[in-house]
Amino acid sequence: MANFSKSNVPQFSVEVYQNEYLPEGGREVNAIVTVTSTGGGTVGGTAVRAYAAGSTPDAAVAIMVDCSGSMDYPPTKMRNARDATAAAIDTLRDGVHFAIIGGTHVAKEVYPGGGQLAVADDRTRDQAKQALRKLSAGGGTAIGTWLKLADRLLASADVSIRHGILLTDGRNEHESPEDLKAALDACAGRYTCDARGVGTDWEVKEVTGIASALLGTADIVADPAGLAADFTQMMEAAMGKEVADVALRLWTPVGTEIKFVKQVAPTVEELTSRRTEAGPRAGDYPTGSWGDESRDYHVCVQVPNADLGQEMLAARVSLVVPQSDGGVQTLSQGLVRAVWTDDMAASTSINPQVAHYTGQAELAQVIQQGLEARKAGDMDGATAKLGRAVQLAAASGNEDTAKLLAKVVDVEDAATGTVRLKAKVEDADEMTLETRSTKTVRVKK
Repeated sequence: MANFSKSNVPQFSVEVYQNEYLPEGGREVNAIVTVTSTGGGTVGGTAVRAYAAGSTPDAAVAIMVDCSGSMDYPPTKMRNARDATAAAIDTLRDGVHFAIIGGTHVAKEVYPGGGQLAVADDRTRDQAKQALRKLSAGGGTAIGTWLKLADRLLASADVSIRHGILLTDGRNEHESPEDLKAALDACAGRYTCDARGVGTDWEVKEVTGIASALLGTADIVADPAGLAADFTQMMEAAMGKEVADVALRLWTPVGTEIKFVKQVAPTVEELTSRRTEAGPRAGDYPTGSWGDESRDYHVCVQVPNADLGQEMLAARVSLVVPQSDGGVQTLSQGLVRAVWTDDMAASTSINPQVAHYTGQAELAQVIQQGLEARKAGDMDGATAKLGRAVQLAAASGNEDTAKLLAKVVDVEDAATGTVRLKAKVEDADEMTLETRSTKTVRVKK
């Protein structure tokens, strides 16, 4: 296993979990690839590693705050958004480039203005917080314009980590879904973005779609009073990122076909369609930027038929980052193997990691299907899907999701998935379940 090591940069490792044994005629190989980076910044904790003396943070952040008219209902929402943005600004490390964008049906530069980014220090943080006080609500919502302005500003800094934080409280009513998609396509791979919906009047699929396209996190802050804590945590995570544009590179031998590649922890994220070709029989799947953290990926490949006793390399998994000369540096790698055997016990056992994450991916899917059925008035379909979700959450020990499900259904027997739909469900509870449906629990090693 190769490791990537340089001062100020995390070290990466790759571990592959699989059952490599296939029965006669078996062609599908499944593996869970665990990628861990250590020794960089702290992600999601309170400590953010200070940079070595004389070095500057290699990062730029754009904060996009919804200033549409609905942010005034209730007026505390706008006040909480201003306070949350101020808390995020306080979390910026000295030397980080940053900007604040006010979003309505157009995007405007709130600070520093003039198509520039400010560089964080005591003076600019104070100026930014003064500028925030002037923010008021009024106008419509066209999120694509906010994202494109953030892209232009972030691109002006010579940094490797570019990150956006986006807050909205309403639906994207002043541009077409095609315009938003075009903006996301244009920004994908240029910066990562965390998206938050505040209150309960926004569209879950819009917010989760933004985060998914830009490889960030999505969540609901149902009570605006929770925004400052959430923004601080998001900014701490962004400040902990040390390596950008990391790709999972899969090389497969002749005759082998990749069925799918998906991130399965900490959330389920489909990556199959995001492949970019990387030379003969190799493709790169984007993973965004990394600090101190660990993520799991499910790789499924179809291998050519082979005789009993034969074995082959089904795939080589590498982590790569682009270099300034146009090449890439390999951070670490692992191997996925296939061995054909007539030992029934060996070839029929499912690797615990693969089984666990197959269940977690199904859990995310049945929650979304169940909520769709409920909205469409198909109560039998909703009961069946959400019952299966309760069963999967209980079996895998996903307690957070089980608690969210219990706010939407009455659970009679979790083990069999016997549930009744609740007659009345709070909007916030249903939206929280939908927004967090892709969050998974790690398999217990």
